[in-house]
Amino acid sequence: MSSPALSYLDQAANTIERARQQLPLIEQAADWCAETILAGRMVHLFGSGHSRILVEEMWPRYGSFPGFNPIVELSLTFHNLVVGANGQRQAMFLENVSGLANRILRNFGLSSIDTAIVISSSGTNVVPVEIAEQFQAAGIRVIALVSSDHAAASISKRDDGKRLADFADLVLDTGAPAGDACVTIPGVVGKVAPLSTIGGCAVINALKAEIAQRLSDAGQPPLALAATNQVGAEKAAEIFEAAYDEHGRRLARLLARE
Repeated sequence: MSSPALSYLDQAANTIERARQQLPLIEQAADWCAETILAGRMVHLFGSGHSRILVEEMWPRYGSFPGFNPIVELSLTFHNLVVGANGQRQAMFLENVSGLANRILRNFGLSSIDTAIVISSSGTNVVPVEIAEQFQAAGIRVIALVSSDHAAASISKRDDGKRLADFADLVLDTGAPAGDACVTIPGVVGKVAPLSTIGGCAVINALKAEIAQRLSDAGQPPLALAATNQVGAEKAAEIFEAAYDEHGRRLARLLARE
């Protein structure tokens, strides 16, 4: 008899297979991202709600490298207080306030050389959709990462009904089901144990690896943050400082709107 844990793990394996089936799209996305980084620019990353996890999965953490601009608004992603000041109710409300995307992106000097990855499980909330819309308006190629089945079963919060995929040049899929959660428990209304983070992390890290390969092939191997037990304490510290310095240089140009 299958246990709830085994049910989840079996379905998690299926999401990894969904990522594998998208390899040509992941390779295309990697081409665009590598072009941007090699040009000295940055790949913009945006996610609200729990999609913040996938932004930070790309950069910065061990095994990741400079070239990415993680845009994470605390007002949209600060979940641990749950209720009260800075609570979840406010975050979910702000996620559907039109105009906020414009104020967020006003901080950066955008260029058509850039690439953007916009992450939203449903692809229907106003702020991430408007973020993608504004990136496209600036001539920037947009890669959307959504849960396709969940998005298809969700209703757009915009008056015109448009979704994240409508403002994307390429769409990647986390492989999560409609509703995200996947395990049925007797007596529980709905399901438990979501899959979008596992599927999303698989896609993000596959993409990251492909980008690294392209940068290395171009003679500019990335400064990948490494643990001391991989490269030794001295080398790890050297890479850490150099990688953060590079990020600072790239971001300074962006913030100066050059």
